[in-house]
Amino acid sequence: MMKLAQKILTGSIVAMALGAVTPAMAGKVLDGVKQRDQLVCGVHTGRAGFAQADGNGKWSGLDVDFCRAVAAAVLGDANKVKFVPTSGQTRITALQSGEIDVLARNTTFNFTRDTSLGLIWTGINFYDGQAFIVKKRPNLKSAKQLDKATVCIDAGTSTERNLQDFARNNKISFKTVVFDNAEGSKQAFASGRCQAYTGDYTALAILRATDLPNPDDYELLPEIISKEPVGPAVRRGDEEWFTIVRWTLQAMQGAEELGLTQENIDAKAKSDDVAIKRFTGNGDDIGKSLGLDKKWAYRIVKQVGNYGESFARNLGEQSPLKLDRGMNRLYTEGGLVYPLPLQ
Repeated sequence: MMKLAQKILTGSIVAMALGAVTPAMAGKVLDGVKQRDQLVCGVHTGRAGFAQADGNGKWSGLDVDFCRAVAAAVLGDANKVKFVPTSGQTRITALQSGEIDVLARNTTFNFTRDTSLGLIWTGINFYDGQAFIVKKRPNLKSAKQLDKATVCIDAGTSTERNLQDFARNNKISFKTVVFDNAEGSKQAFASGRCQAYTGDYTALAILRATDLPNPDDYELLPEIISKEPVGPAVRRGDEEWFTIVRWTLQAMQGAEELGLTQENIDAKAKSDDVAIKRFTGNGDDIGKSLGLDKKWAYRIVKQVGNYGESFARNLGEQSPLKLDRGMNRLYTEGGLVYPLPLQ
């Protein structure tokens, strides 16, 4: 009996070790995406660099690219995406209700959201922090000098709580004016209704560069009062779909680490490098355990590009915004982007 028990135990261990090569069970969301042959992705109503539609209804941005990457992996075509604009107030309910398959809308991954909303974040695709923008005036050099100032805030965000914490910690107070959408906040701030506007640093930098008259009349104060790691989210209860969305992001970031780009991936696919062969579908089959084919990661890069390419064209040196990558550099370049190994 002891020998039989040992054999059973040994067999269980071997089965567990081989579990990674077992095809994934298709989840409900994946089934729905395949049946309609389209991914439904919730994005911002309009934020330059992240999600914005042009006059012809063509969407672009860092979050838009991520949605397209998921479609490339799952459906084989990055263009099979329906973009659903969501506000700060509607984005969570749109995902909870099943109106969208994935939310990619500058949404901060924090404790409350991750534990109480029935959602789960799949990773971080942008590191940011909350800041203040003001109209320049002599001797105003710190947000701590804004005691009793009127501050514009977007509704449905974590911004107000962060502002309250900052005020409490520094023994000052603010009069907040909350707007249903970012456009209302921008207009109120530009008209002088508010003495300051607070939000993600990157959003404020974009606001100054693109939306405010006479950008040199405004400045961002030095305080960064919160951590804002933002990324895509899905509904809880469908681990198969969660895993696909998570590894789509890892594939985009991992491709940059491997030096794989839209332009060179076909040439590099002929490499003998084991990691590149695996990534491009010419080595170990890492698609099977996702319920996808061997070329899922290859298609992401070929059709959309790696994370660095997406950042450059939407936010960085190839875009009108010219934003520095800062914390969003790879860890090998002093940033926080640390791709998980695809193996």
